[in-house]
Amino acid sequence: MSTAMPDAGSASIAPLAAAGDAGLGAFSYCSQQYRVVFGAGTSARLGEESERLGIKRALVLTTREQQDLGRRLGAGLGDRLAGLYAGARMHTPVEVTNEALGIVESRDIDGLVAIGGGSTVGLGKALSLRTGLPHIAMPTTYAGSEMTPILGETSNGIKTTQQSQDLVPDTVIYDVDLTVSLPPQISAASGLNAIAHAVEALYAPEANPLTSLMAEEGIAALARALPRIMTAPADIGARRDALYGAWLCGVCLGAVGMSLHHKLCHVLGGMFDLPHAETHAVVLPHAAAYNAAAAPNAMARVARALHSADAPQGLFELARQLGLPRALSEIGMPEAGIARAAEMAVRNPYANPRPVERAPIEQLIAAAWRGDVPAPH
Repeated sequence: MSTAMPDAGSASIAPLAAAGDAGLGAFSYCSQQYRVVFGAGTSARLGEESERLGIKRALVLTTREQQDLGRRLGAGLGDRLAGLYAGARMHTPVEVTNEALGIVESRDIDGLVAIGGGSTVGLGKALSLRTGLPHIAMPTTYAGSEMTPILGETSNGIKTTQQSQDLVPDTVIYDVDLTVSLPPQISAASGLNAIAHAVEALYAPEANPLTSLMAEEGIAALARALPRIMTAPADIGARRDALYGAWLCGVCLGAVGMSLHHKLCHVLGGMFDLPHAETHAVVLPHAAAYNAAAAPNAMARVARALHSADAPQGLFELARQLGLPRALSEIGMPEAGIARAAEMAVRNPYANPRPVERAPIEQLIAAAWRGDVPAPH
């Protein structure tokens, strides 16, 4: 992994029992194989990175809203640019992937360049998984999905996930300059989404000292950067810290597994087509409260990173400070869907420090729907 690292800032880490809540003991750690290019102005290296991967005919992927950016950055590919597909959508619908796959096949594409947030990176992953083509990701948000071997796809209102090391992009180009124009509100929601990756990494069964250190540092970097972005969106130092934190949080989720929080967000997003990042921002404090008693050491690290006495309350307060929605009812979930969502959430649950049980999960979703202050259920 090749990286150009920013200054870590003022956070310092005094490790607690890093490998989960049982204390430092036996653990395993698998290093991901990918290349990271981090800094300001690194978009200019797209052609160079494409050449390194042997790409001769690249398809640039974006959403409709970011197609102009895709054209501008895609020009850096020179005669390697073979087309642009601007149909990426939230939750990676299978029908969108199939449409893009038709373009890949008809134009003899031999490489993919995803420019955008989690929706676009997700499409790049889906295409790369189906074709085996090299994949370059250029994130413009803090979602962190470019660092994970995880793909969530939606078909007929059901979101399913799969995991494979082949899903991790071959190269990720982090350009701080690309995030400066990201609206503050979207920056905040995207940043809370990234923090969710690190919170779950701290209590995952595969937690280990290295990912726990990165998780705490990632949360701390985002927690200090996001409020600054809300008041000074062009603050390049805040943007650097946020992108650095998002990278760390994504690495953590890529190295360990997902738990209750991500299961809930996948269910809610797929069933009700809710905005992805905002769903994470609303659910995270409640999922943390659900697991707090079963994962005290993880919650202590989260609280320390947030400079808060209590992790769920600190997450809830950060969302309030950033002006984010705090209720699922605010982002389009119907009250009538609470029981159905709870039923789906307890099917095939992800590994979680506390057993995933139907009644308390329904209480959790109901509290998140109302926007209650997080409390154990």
